Amino acid sequence: MKSIQTVAQFTRLNAGFVAAMVCTGLLSACATGPAAQADSKPAPAALQPADNERAAFTWHAVGSQIYECRASAKGGWAWVFVAPEADLFNQKDEKVGTHGAGPNWAALDGSKTIGTVKARADAARPSDIPLLLLTARSAGTPGKMAGVTSVQRLNTEGGNAPAGGCAVAADSGKRIKEGYTADYVFFTAKNS
Repeated sequence: MKSIQTVAQFTRLNAGFVAAMVCTGLLSACATGPAAQADSKPAPAALQPADNERAAFTWHAVGSQIYECRASAKGGWAWVFVAPEADLFNQKDEKVGTHGAGPNWAALDGSKTIGTVKARADAARPSDIPLLLLTARSAGTPGKMAGVTSVQRLNTEGGNAPAGGCAVAADSGKRIKEGYTADYVFFTAKNS
Protein backbone atom coordinates (compact mmCIF):
# COMPACT_ATOMS: atom_id res chain seq x y z
CA MET A 1 0.00 0.00 0.00
CA LYS A 2 2.85 2.36 0.83
CA SER A 3 4.34 2.01 -2.68
CA ILE A 4 0.99 2.92 -4.26
CA GLN A 5 0.86 6.13 -2.18
CA THR A 6 4.44 6.94 -3.17
CA VAL A 7 3.63 6.44 -6.85
CA ALA A 8 0.52 8.61 -6.52
CA GLN A 9 2.50 11.35 -4.76
CA PHE A 10 5.24 11.16 -7.40
CA THR A 11 2.64 11.40 -10.18
CA ARG A 12 1.03 14.47 -8.57
CA LEU A 13 4.41 16.14 -8.06
CA ASN A 14 5.51 15.29 -11.58
CA ALA A 15 2.23 16.59 -13.06
CA GLY A 16 2.65 19.83 -11.13
CA PHE A 17 6.22 20.20 -12.36
CA VAL A 18 5.18 19.57 -15.98
CA ALA A 19 2.30 22.07 -15.67
CA ALA A 20 4.68 24.67 -14.26
CA MET A 21 7.15 24.09 -17.09
CA VAL A 22 4.40 24.36 -19.72
CA CYS A 23 3.14 27.62 -18.18
CA THR A 24 6.67 29.01 -18.04
CA GLY A 25 7.24 28.05 -21.67
CA LEU A 26 3.97 29.60 -22.76
CA LEU A 27 4.70 32.81 -20.91
CA SER A 28 8.13 33.00 -22.52
CA ALA A 29 6.60 32.46 -25.96
CA CYS A 30 4.01 35.13 -25.30
CA ALA A 31 6.65 37.60 -24.17
CA THR A 32 8.60 37.29 -27.41
CA GLY A 33 5.71 37.59 -29.87
CA PRO A 34 5.17 40.62 -32.12
CA ALA A 35 2.83 42.39 -29.73
CA ALA A 36 5.04 41.92 -26.67
CA GLN A 37 5.42 45.14 -24.74
CA ALA A 38 7.17 43.96 -21.57
CA ASP A 39 10.02 46.41 -22.23
CA SER A 40 7.71 49.35 -22.97
CA LYS A 41 8.92 52.61 -21.54
CA PRO A 42 6.83 55.74 -21.07
CA ALA A 43 6.95 58.23 -23.91
CA PRO A 44 9.24 61.26 -23.45
CA ALA A 45 7.48 64.45 -22.37
CA ALA A 46 7.98 66.00 -25.84
CA LEU A 47 5.91 63.18 -27.37
CA GLN A 48 2.81 63.52 -25.20
CA PRO A 49 -0.46 64.10 -27.08
CA ALA A 50 -2.90 66.88 -26.27
CA ASP A 51 -4.78 66.78 -22.95
CA ASN A 52 -8.06 66.19 -24.78
CA GLU A 53 -6.80 62.90 -26.29
CA ARG A 54 -6.69 59.38 -24.85
CA ALA A 55 -4.83 56.23 -25.89
CA ALA A 56 -7.34 54.06 -27.75
CA PHE A 57 -5.22 51.09 -28.86
CA THR A 58 -1.64 50.00 -29.60
CA TRP A 59 -0.46 48.02 -32.60
CA HIS A 60 2.99 46.52 -33.06
CA ALA A 61 4.78 46.99 -36.40
CA VAL A 62 7.17 44.50 -37.95
CA GLY A 63 8.70 45.48 -41.27
CA SER A 64 11.25 47.69 -43.01
CA GLN A 65 12.29 51.29 -43.43
CA ILE A 66 13.14 51.88 -47.10
CA TYR A 67 16.05 54.14 -48.11
CA GLU A 68 17.38 55.31 -51.47
CA CYS A 69 20.90 56.47 -52.33
CA ARG A 70 20.71 60.11 -53.51
CA ALA A 71 23.02 63.06 -54.03
CA SER A 72 23.45 65.00 -50.80
CA ALA A 73 22.96 68.77 -50.56
CA LYS A 74 26.34 68.86 -48.79
CA GLY A 75 28.01 67.02 -51.66
CA GLY A 76 28.57 63.30 -51.97
CA TRP A 77 25.92 60.65 -51.53
CA ALA A 78 23.62 59.66 -48.66
CA TRP A 79 20.82 57.27 -47.82
CA VAL A 80 17.51 59.18 -47.87
CA PHE A 81 14.38 57.82 -46.21
CA VAL A 82 11.65 56.88 -48.72
CA ALA A 83 8.87 55.06 -46.84
CA PRO A 84 8.01 52.50 -44.20
CA GLU A 85 6.65 49.09 -45.14
CA ALA A 86 5.28 47.06 -42.22
CA ASP A 87 2.55 44.77 -41.01
CA LEU A 88 0.63 45.76 -37.88
CA PHE A 89 -0.34 43.30 -35.13
CA ASN A 90 -2.74 43.57 -32.20
CA GLN A 91 -2.16 42.27 -28.64
CA LYS A 92 -3.18 38.76 -29.75
CA ASP A 93 -0.46 38.75 -32.47
CA GLU A 94 -3.14 38.86 -35.19
CA LYS A 95 -2.37 40.91 -38.29
CA VAL A 96 -4.76 43.88 -38.22
CA GLY A 97 -3.33 46.28 -40.77
CA THR A 98 -0.37 47.75 -42.64
CA HIS A 99 1.87 50.79 -42.36
CA GLY A 100 3.14 52.57 -45.47
CA ALA A 101 4.12 55.78 -47.23
CA GLY A 102 2.53 59.03 -46.18
CA PRO A 103 3.01 57.84 -43.47
CA ASN A 104 -0.27 55.96 -43.25
CA TRP A 105 -1.72 53.21 -41.13
CA ALA A 106 -4.46 51.14 -42.75
CA ALA A 107 -6.68 48.74 -40.85
CA LEU A 108 -7.96 45.58 -42.52
CA ASP A 109 -11.50 47.03 -42.22
CA GLY A 110 -10.57 49.64 -44.90
CA SER A 111 -10.15 52.60 -42.55
CA LYS A 112 -6.93 54.58 -42.79
CA THR A 113 -5.20 57.48 -41.09
CA ILE A 114 -2.38 59.69 -42.40
CA GLY A 115 0.16 61.27 -40.06
CA THR A 116 2.30 64.40 -40.00
CA VAL A 117 5.35 64.50 -37.71
CA LYS A 118 4.82 66.92 -34.83
CA ALA A 119 7.74 65.99 -32.52
CA ARG A 120 10.62 63.51 -32.34
CA ALA A 121 13.01 62.12 -29.74
CA ASP A 122 16.10 59.94 -29.96
CA ALA A 123 15.63 56.21 -29.54
CA ALA A 124 17.63 54.06 -27.13
CA ARG A 125 20.39 53.16 -29.63
CA PRO A 126 21.85 54.85 -32.73
CA SER A 127 20.63 51.95 -34.91
CA ASP A 128 17.00 52.56 -33.83
CA ILE A 129 14.77 54.98 -35.71
CA PRO A 130 13.57 57.98 -33.65
CA LEU A 131 10.47 58.02 -31.45
CA LEU A 132 7.72 60.22 -32.89
CA LEU A 133 4.48 62.04 -32.16
CA LEU A 134 2.35 62.58 -35.26
CA THR A 135 -0.92 64.40 -35.76
CA ALA A 136 -3.37 62.27 -37.70
CA ARG A 137 -6.38 62.61 -39.97
CA SER A 138 -8.75 60.04 -41.40
CA ALA A 139 -8.26 59.19 -45.07
CA GLY A 140 -10.38 56.09 -45.54
CA THR A 141 -13.72 54.53 -44.85
CA PRO A 142 -15.35 54.47 -41.40
CA GLY A 143 -13.72 51.96 -39.08
CA LYS A 144 -10.97 51.47 -36.50
CA MET A 145 -8.76 54.31 -37.82
CA ALA A 146 -11.49 56.86 -38.54
CA GLY A 147 -11.32 58.65 -35.17
CA VAL A 148 -7.54 58.63 -34.70
CA THR A 149 -6.20 62.12 -33.89
CA SER A 150 -2.56 61.40 -32.92
CA VAL A 151 -0.05 58.57 -33.18
CA GLN A 152 3.03 57.86 -31.06
CA ARG A 153 5.87 55.68 -32.39
CA LEU A 154 7.58 54.09 -29.39
CA ASN A 155 9.87 51.17 -28.49
CA THR A 156 11.68 51.26 -31.82
CA GLU A 157 14.30 48.68 -32.69
CA GLY A 158 16.43 48.96 -35.82
CA GLY A 159 15.40 50.72 -39.01
CA ASN A 160 18.07 53.41 -39.34
CA ALA A 161 20.01 53.68 -42.60
CA PRO A 162 23.44 52.07 -42.62
CA ALA A 163 26.49 54.31 -42.25
CA GLY A 164 28.07 53.17 -45.53
CA GLY A 165 27.27 51.63 -48.89
CA CYS A 166 26.15 54.80 -50.64
CA ALA A 167 29.32 56.50 -51.77
CA VAL A 168 29.49 56.96 -55.55
CA ALA A 169 27.30 58.07 -58.44
CA ALA A 170 26.94 54.43 -59.49
CA ASP A 171 24.91 53.85 -56.28
CA SER A 172 22.39 56.58 -57.20
CA GLY A 173 18.85 55.22 -57.06
CA LYS A 174 19.88 52.05 -55.22
CA ARG A 175 17.31 51.11 -52.54
CA ILE A 176 17.72 49.11 -49.37
CA LYS A 177 15.35 47.89 -46.68
CA GLU A 178 16.36 48.07 -43.03
CA GLY A 179 14.32 45.84 -40.71
CA TYR A 180 12.59 47.43 -37.73
CA THR A 181 9.91 46.97 -35.10
CA ALA A 182 7.96 49.60 -33.19
CA ASP A 183 4.83 50.11 -31.16
CA TYR A 184 2.28 52.58 -32.51
CA VAL A 185 -0.09 54.06 -29.94
CA PHE A 186 -3.22 55.49 -31.55
CA PHE A 187 -5.05 58.32 -29.77
CA THR A 188 -8.62 59.53 -30.16
CA ALA A 189 -10.55 62.43 -28.66
CA LYS A 190 -11.49 61.79 -25.01
CA ASN A 191 -15.18 62.38 -25.72
CA SER A 192 -15.36 59.78 -28.54
